[in-house]
Amino acid sequence: MDIPRPYLIFLGDVPDALAAKTGLGVVDWRRDWCVGQWRLPGCKADAKLTDMEAAEAAAKGAKTMVVGAVNAGGVLPEHWVDSILAALDAGLNVATGLHSRLSDVPAIRERAAEKGLSLFDVRHSPVKFATGKGNKRTGRRLLTVGTDCSVGKKYTALALETGMRDKGFDADFKATGQTGVLISGRGVAIDAVVADFISGAVEWLTPDADPKHWDLVEGQGSLFHPSFAGVSLGLLHGAQPDAFVVCHEPTRTNMRGVKTPLPTIQQVIDLTVTCGRLTNPDIRCVGIAVNTEHLDDAAAHTVLAETAAAHGLPAVDPIRTGVGPIVDKIAADFGR
Repeated sequence: MDIPRPYLIFLGDVPDALAAKTGLGVVDWRRDWCVGQWRLPGCKADAKLTDMEAAEAAAKGAKTMVVGAVNAGGVLPEHWVDSILAALDAGLNVATGLHSRLSDVPAIRERAAEKGLSLFDVRHSPVKFATGKGNKRTGRRLLTVGTDCSVGKKYTALALETGMRDKGFDADFKATGQTGVLISGRGVAIDAVVADFISGAVEWLTPDADPKHWDLVEGQGSLFHPSFAGVSLGLLHGAQPDAFVVCHEPTRTNMRGVKTPLPTIQQVIDLTVTCGRLTNPDIRCVGIAVNTEHLDDAAAHTVLAETAAAHGLPAVDPIRTGVGPIVDKIAADFGR
């Protein structure tokens, strides 16, 4: 999938930044690919780009409008259709990570065909996956796991890619979500894969490699989340990780979108090891990534210090402090 860029990031009228995490994630990691953002009235998310509509973005060189906002169920809201049609009329391709396909909307499908433009449904892979086999593969793999969804698993994996490469590792980010695919230009949106083939899709994404190569696999959901645990478990078995990093947001009490209490970090470590041993008996935790966005500096460093002491593992915030201590732990445990 080769999506033309630069991008116009469409944020719609989402109620908060989490609902715009696709667009914000693209901007955070590929800001040079983005010419502006398009927000509808009432939008509460801001990617800190210049606000513009489709025609202005096209005049500034944009090639594709990325629908960077999501809602529960990944359905395209009807009132966004006019904006997508306007983008097509302005000569922009359209890409989305929603579960619903752009081409399933007759007006969008027909307008794209009329204009000779492309519709990119990033969440839907054209590859036919086999079921997972669990056979040992060469190379090393690291998986980011979470105490909840939307706690920084993608950001942690991307930060580790940069940090490990800076220290001489051969390491690649492996995207398993729509935002990661837009950021990296490759990957599989694992939550859109039929359940029987989830582990097989991750095996396909992380095949045999050089013994010193690291695939850094973006985690999804949480083994403790009643909505997404099935996806998380299939991803864990398919990734066959040698190492994992637990991602955590310390100000939450319940898991996002449900009433289920947040598990502890230790519970996540223990269950990940128990389940992960099915495909890799040597799986181990190498660090904890804490999202301290809602804490001031003093509170953030206190939480990181206490978390590291409690678990005997490096605890970092990939954005605030960087991932250096986790990279050092990987080097100490596995070498380069």
